[in-house]
Amino acid sequence: MRLGEDEARARLAAHDHGVLCTVHAERGVDAVPVVYVADDGGSVGVPVDRVKPKASSRLQRERNLEADPRATLLVEHWERDDWSQLWWVRAELRFEGDAAPALAARLAERFEQYRDQPFDRVLLLRIVGITGWAARA
Repeated sequence: MRLGEDEARARLAAHDHGVLCTVHAERGVDAVPVVYVADDGGSVGVPVDRVKPKASSRLQRERNLEADPRATLLVEHWERDDWSQLWWVRAELRFEGDAAPALAARLAERFEQYRDQPFDRVLLLRIVGITGWAARA
């Protein structure tokens, strides 16, 4: 069953992690798992943090977004034994730069690891389209 926009946005906001897909100039889709927050104004914040180890603080997803601002965030719910609980939401996004402090604060509220806001940046993406599906209403 197709989700209405309001329900898709509500599920996106209630969830806390998904797969962010950006476009790499040579190899096409770059997909990476991320944590995020979504606000009521249609913004999504994706942290670039100092908590998890990284080869560089300048991530490929940022370079991809600077070259092509389109992105997709896919979130889903899986129940191995009860497929009536399955659902997914796909948010089509547009990169706008670094996020406002409010999104960093929301990340700090949602994730214990981010209480001290150990961010190099929080990427700001605007929702430009959203769709979803659920096995049942």
